[in-house]
Amino acid sequence: MKRQRPPRRLPRLLLRLALLCALWLGGVAAWITWVGERDQAARADAIIVLGAAAYDAAPSPVFKARIEHGLDLYRSGFAGTLLFTGGYGGGGARFAESQVARRYAIREGIPEDAILIESTSQTTYQNLFEARRLMQEHGLKRAIVVSDPLHMARALRLCRGLGIDALGSPTPSTRFRSLRTRWEFLAREVYFFHRDLFVDP
Repeated sequence: MKRQRPPRRLPRLLLRLALLCALWLGGVAAWITWVGERDQAARADAIIVLGAAAYDAAPSPVFKARIEHGLDLYRSGFAGTLLFTGGYGGGGARFAESQVARRYAIREGIPEDAILIESTSQTTYQNLFEARRLMQEHGLKRAIVVSDPLHMARALRLCRGLGIDALGSPTPSTRFRSLRTRWEFLAREVYFFHRDLFVDP
């Protein structure tokens, strides 16, 4: 008489765990995408434009899209102050990202006294930390945060952690248009979502 083999519980358990992980990651990705599709722009004190790469004195296409959206919000009367963030990139850059943005805005007719910049930050968290400092110095309470759609969920989550009263206004178009670049951006943001749960930004 043959002895019956015990049921293979471990493979089933591993399969269930894999399915749960896939559902969780899919839910996080869907939430990041959903947040990036909402435009919350409303009356505020400042418009925070998060930094991105600059090529010497010219903004990269990604940064240019963010700057132009910030200018559109300013011209529409949502806030009276533009706050550009971003420090010096690598390779001995002559200008900080925020300096490039200010120069671009002034050339587009924005009054210089309506612009604030910080030029020391290197990460999204530092962008917002320095933006908060400037807001406190100038008595600004509420801000509209401008960035790419898939970046918006993390930016707003960091704002909550820093105590910034923030509304999100993603750029209406993004330079991350191909399926590959969008998936890479989304995968990176899913990673940062989990990293920030366990590691201080």
